Amino acid sequence: SHHLIHSLSNGFASTGDCHGSHSPFANVTGSLNDHRVCQCSVYLPDPVFPVQKVEMLEITAQVLSEKFDRELTKVSQYTKAIEMYEQKIQNLTIKVEHMESTSVSYMELDFQLLKLEISEMERLVTQLKSTLVGSNVIVEQLYIEIKNLTLMVNDLESLDKNNILAIHREIVALQNRLKECEKHRNQTTKPSYFPPGSCGHGGIVNISQPYVVQLNWKGFSFKYGSWGRDYSLRTPQKDLYWIAPLNTDGRLLEYYRLHNSYDDLLLLKNARELKIPYGYGEGSGTTVYNNFMYYNIYNSREIGKLDLNTNTLTVRKTLPNAAYGNRFSYAGVGWQDMDFAVDESGLWVIYSTEDNTGNIMISKLNETTLDVLHTWNTRQYKPSISNAFIICGVLYATRPVNTRKEEIFYTYDTNTEQEGKISIIMDKMLETIQSINYNPSDQVLYVYNDGYLVKYNLIFQPVLH
Repeated sequence: SHHLIHSLSNGFASTGDCHGSHSPFANVTGSLNDHRVCQCSVYLPDPVFPVQKVEMLEITAQVLSEKFDRELTKVSQYTKAIEMYEQKIQNLTIKVEHMESTSVSYMELDFQLLKLEISEMERLVTQLKSTLVGSNVIVEQLYIEIKNLTLMVNDLESLDKNNILAIHREIVALQNRLKECEKHRNQTTKPSYFPPGSCGHGGIVNISQPYVVQLNWKGFSFKYGSWGRDYSLRTPQKDLYWIAPLNTDGRLLEYYRLHNSYDDLLLLKNARELKIPYGYGEGSGTTVYNNFMYYNIYNSREIGKLDLNTNTLTVRKTLPNAAYGNRFSYAGVGWQDMDFAVDESGLWVIYSTEDNTGNIMISKLNETTLDVLHTWNTRQYKPSISNAFIICGVLYATRPVNTRKEEIFYTYDTNTEQEGKISIIMDKMLETIQSINYNPSDQVLYVYNDGYLVKYNLIFQPVLH
């Protein structure tokens, strides 16, 4: 008969009530013994104990334990290293902040030492990152702080508040330039000399400080006008100084004075005071050449040629298409539509026309007939400059820098028809320069500055071969 076994444990057979109430584990064939007890036997296979697997498990556990101990030791070392680097970063940050906040001078060596320390830390932290599997917030933060510190030191080196390094390098450069200048100075026996009337130089390279001769004879209210020294090829040994202040309206030229020597001018002696015949002149563009005065006749585009010996108007000639009536005068100086100039080669006029849209035009004049011999058109707008003069066929234009400085900034060479940019600063006594007249016989600029008669000596550069 078939009966139920209540339980089996550890591979041994169990006996029990054949009619128990528990769920059967298995159905087996049993028998009743003499005491009417149900018996049954279960035979289980004899399994082999996995000794080799247990040994391998033990070995693996030991290896893992050793690795864990090593990693634990590493983590302990890294923790100490991180604490040390954090302290170093704090110390370096304090150093950098101190350098930013104080006025102490730091040399390049200080920056190099800082950079070495930061570089060493960056190398070690990079190694640390590579040995740790996965992300580590502390190490990443440490790496970012080191990178930021590197940028901070680089910025501090390039923008240090005292500019110590920049100043030091600039000083070295200046010292080298001074050595070069000293070398050239020792080689040069004397400065280049260019005889009066000579054009063997390379143009203006510098200008002297202003020398104030005196206030014009009419007084401070007569701010507009011109003055100079006659450039006479016929009688070069004879001096003639002329002063032509405009009336207080800054437009009319009515009276002028002549002095036969510089001493007479200084002492206001032996002056010949004369009136412009047949009306008036206009503007501060007057000049004198070979004992003749050249000026713009009032309210016209005509040029007047006045014989200073007799005070008579000998020639009156229209300058073709010239703008007049304060149309294209200089900046800050009214009624100077025509500006006459003298250089080593003779007489010029600086003006503008409507056709040339207000840009400067330069015409070479025949001083006897006042005919135009040749004209050059420039691209420089005339009302944007404050004044102009001509030396050796080169026009030089000025502009104000401020109330005490003027700049010679523009050139036009009629010999080559080339424009140029230069920068030569002229100190001035008062704010506005009304006229500039160059004299080739002494290479001096005669400037009328808000009523004062002022002189400037010019320095020319040698021609570079």
